[in-house]
Amino acid sequence: MPGMVEVENLSKSFGNLRAVDSVSLTVSKGEVLGFLGPNGAGKTTTMRMIAGFLTPSSGTARICGHDVVDNPTAVKRCLGYMPEGSPSYDDMTVAAFLGFIAAVRGLSGADADKRVHAVAEHLALTDVLDRAIDVLSKGYKRRVGLAQALIHDPPVLILDEPTDGLDPNQKHQVRSLIAEMAADKAIIISTHILEEVQAVCGRAVVIGQGRVLADGTAMDLLRRLPDFTAVSIVLPTAAAANAATVMRQLPGVAAVFETPLDSDRTKLRMTPRQGMTLLEDVNRAVRFNAIPATEVYRDGGTLDDAFRMITTGDAAQTEPSRAA
Repeated sequence: MPGMVEVENLSKSFGNLRAVDSVSLTVSKGEVLGFLGPNGAGKTTTMRMIAGFLTPSSGTARICGHDVVDNPTAVKRCLGYMPEGSPSYDDMTVAAFLGFIAAVRGLSGADADKRVHAVAEHLALTDVLDRAIDVLSKGYKRRVGLAQALIHDPPVLILDEPTDGLDPNQKHQVRSLIAEMAADKAIIISTHILEEVQAVCGRAVVIGQGRVLADGTAMDLLRRLPDFTAVSIVLPTAAAANAATVMRQLPGVAAVFETPLDSDRTKLRMTPRQGMTLLEDVNRAVRFNAIPATEVYRDGGTLDDAFRMITTGDAAQTEPSRAA
């Protein structure tokens, strides 16, 4: 089954600079794709090409089967795009701006009013409909940008940093809205907030220097970490030295790191030998040796660690504590 977004070997050069280099990806109905990369990786350029706002140097992009170069009008009917910075007409009120966008999208009369008020309610904009966009906070401007992308209820959404500038409550609201819409749409979200990937994205594509470096679920990215199966235990400091000796003798343990948590508690983190898993062996050792652990948990790194490793090639795991 073809995807609602299909990108094949998409490239863009600016003079001698190859900003995007043969990017390929597919997003199907019901998918929310997180599009990640460091600054300058080519995320925004790629999204602008997919949205039809920038002509590719080579390769193709299709939205709902329509080529973005050959059939741009059909593409824009199927697409809601929130670009970086949420540009708008700042001297217009929110209601006037959204009404204008509705008219551009072919809506009029009661249908236009209904959609304007529906998206305003969804994005908590009802109280500012009569205010000029210029006087709104950054968070409100961001929500206006998202509202204009949703006004015609498109099957495909491309959102560049949709929660940038929002407070935690507003972020939760927008993420909930994205999750609510996801079943009926294909959504691409460019973000630098990795918790957003875990919160709303079923899949992530990481690019660097214009190329796709990784494509998979958040768990797939985490599994790339060499310490993915590391395990930590928390226990009374008085028992830490003996526990460290026991853990060091486990065949899958490469090293044991000790971190004081407070005056009474210590964390021991066991890192694995290549290809080894530790949780079951550590749990067994804790029980067999009556180690007074209050916590035992997998401690294999974060998405931040995985992102850093994928985009820099640095597989070393920084361990600030001393080896026990």
